[in-house]
Amino acid sequence: MQPEVSRGSRVVGRLAPSPTGAQHVGNARTYLIAWLSARSQGGELRLRIEDIDSPRVKAGAADLLVEDLRWLGLDWDGPIVVQSQRLSVYRQALQHLQAQELVYPCTCSRSDIALAASAPHAEHEGPVYPGTCAGRQVADAKLLQQQGRAYAWRFRVRHTPVFTDRLAGEVHLDLRRMGGDFVVWKNNNTPAYQLAVVVDDAAGGITEVVR
Repeated sequence: MQPEVSRGSRVVGRLAPSPTGAQHVGNARTYLIAWLSARSQGGELRLRIEDIDSPRVKAGAADLLVEDLRWLGLDWDGPIVVQSQRLSVYRQALQHLQAQELVYPCTCSRSDIALAASAPHAEHEGPVYPGTCAGRQVADAKLLQQQGRAYAWRFRVRHTPVFTDRLAGEVHLDLRRMGGDFVVWKNNNTPAYQLAVVVDDAAGGITEVVR
């Protein structure tokens, strides 16, 4: 998937609020820092509404978010990206992962994982996925469908990701110890945040994230 903007050396930041209710001071602080970071470097800023977690989304909250950002004096470049309008894009990303066998169907519930005797707990991250369904292949999803069994798609964690933090420097993460293979497509047939955010950041040419 090619980014929609040229990366080069140009900074591209983003504001990515979730319309789950009223914003608080912590949200405003993060938005302000992200805006200042991008603008001070002569960069661009994207606005993305992350509204795919439907049970938590509040009606009308997205419009209030935009009003709050404008009240704070923050601006952004390009059209507002709304995740709920990009479901077909996320589906294409899932199919791309499936074609490479980078994901597998998983029937484990949260309680199954929590009760697994071999599942250690990562600090602040909950139980580590023990790999119960990791032996499955993409083709196994067809049989699960025939059996009427709900399943999610998990990404196979194979490498240690490395990224550069402006304050901490080079950071290495051992995802196998932090959480293990993670869900990218939920068993209710909707994309998980972990997939959508990566697809959108790549498409928008995002070069930095402020948290």
